[in-house]
Amino acid sequence: MKKGVIAYLAIAFGLAWLLWEIPIRCGVSPTELKNQWAFLPGTFSPAIAAIIVRKWITGEGFADAGLRLNLRQHWIHYLVAWLLPLVVVTIVTLLAVLFAISQPDFTMQRFLAKTFPNVATHVVPIWVWFVLPVQMLITSLITTVILWGEEFGWRGYLQLRLFPTRPVLSAVVTGLIWGVWHYPLNLRGYNYPDHRLLGLLVFPVGTVMLSIIFGWLRLRTGSIWSASLAHAATNAVGGSLLMLLFLGGPNWIFLSYLGVLAWIPLGALCFWIIATGQLKPTTEQSPCNHSL
Repeated sequence: MKKGVIAYLAIAFGLAWLLWEIPIRCGVSPTELKNQWAFLPGTFSPAIAAIIVRKWITGEGFADAGLRLNLRQHWIHYLVAWLLPLVVVTIVTLLAVLFAISQPDFTMQRFLAKTFPNVATHVVPIWVWFVLPVQMLITSLITTVILWGEEFGWRGYLQLRLFPTRPVLSAVVTGLIWGVWHYPLNLRGYNYPDHRLLGLLVFPVGTVMLSIIFGWLRLRTGSIWSASLAHAATNAVGGSLLMLLFLGGPNWIFLSYLGVLAWIPLGALCFWIIATGQLKPTTEQSPCNHSL
């Protein structure tokens, strides 16, 4: 296991950081939406690392990789994975108003001015907010395939193997590693453009919570696709809605999906998962049952 984990981390970090640094060195900024495609290849490095390790370094194969969908038996977990971001966004928005941290901008003028500063914008009609969440939920179904590129590595390999007899510790350490893996982009302002250094502390807290939640979904369904859907919905629904509502206003580091206010709903779910022993793998799910 030790050889496989070290090899996995070396490939996942080395390949991603290389693929991200090349466009950055060429003057491509990760903070601009139009440039997101340039950084997409690096997000597949965890899956590439897991495949290389499983097939050629440890030879353990893919018996516990969770590649089956298992949707019929575990549809409720898939539904949670898909809709959880809507709950988190609602709670963050209410808390932002309650604590006077910021006000949601349903006209999207702040977001548009921040994202497209040299383009004339118009007030967005309120009916758009009845369409956007549905559109984003559909988008998340499509981008699940893309987010598999991360989840097949983090939840499908590393989190199962770091501390197989201590799943909570494994989730926490995987989350910290996963958060640090994002540092080259975060240092360039990707998640917290106005708080780049402080974001290096805030971001891993969120990734630890997501590792607990995504790990729970992966274990309960026996499928990496539930974690991939949760990750896709987190980005396409949760992250996008909060950007549209609050980006360009004050205290963004509190208001992003991996900001401080989101710790409350995400932390509550993590507490339930841990308190009820939901991260304990069954005998069939344990990676210890497969030769490494």
